[in-house]
Amino acid sequence: MGKKRIIKKSEGDKGSAKGGAVSRVSKKKLASGVLHVQSTYNNTRVSLTDKEGNLISSTSCGALGFKGAKKGTPFAAAKAGEMIGEKAKMIGVSEVRAVVNGVGAGREAAIRGFLSNSGSVELTGIKDVTPVPHNGVKPKKPRRV
Repeated sequence: MGKKRIIKKSEGDKGSAKGGAVSRVSKKKLASGVLHVQSTYNNTRVSLTDKEGNLISSTSCGALGFKGAKKGTPFAAAKAGEMIGEKAKMIGVSEVRAVVNGVGAGREAAIRGFLSNSGSVELTGIKDVTPVPHNGVKPKKPRRV
């Protein structure tokens, strides 16, 4: 069985488990940011950055515990948006600009979830940066039998 280890807490360790969740959130205050939503058929990723593009926080539907086909649903995307909205409220974001990429079902749902849970955050604009092919790749030659 082996020896049992006994760990004694010193006075400086009080509340270390409690402060773990708070330390993940950025200590600095942020006035405005950019909300990036990448929506595919299988998953939706939502991230909050500052104006320069430095990541503040991010999450995805898979990280929240949704599995399989449920990751691509608008409900899961709204939950991911709500999670980022809570973090934005803690940081003190007052205005945000949205950048949407992809063709999945969670495009609008993630933004709606963010705005519903973030309090008084103002949405200044939505930009769609989904790549669209102008002609696409050359098709394969027909098969000769």
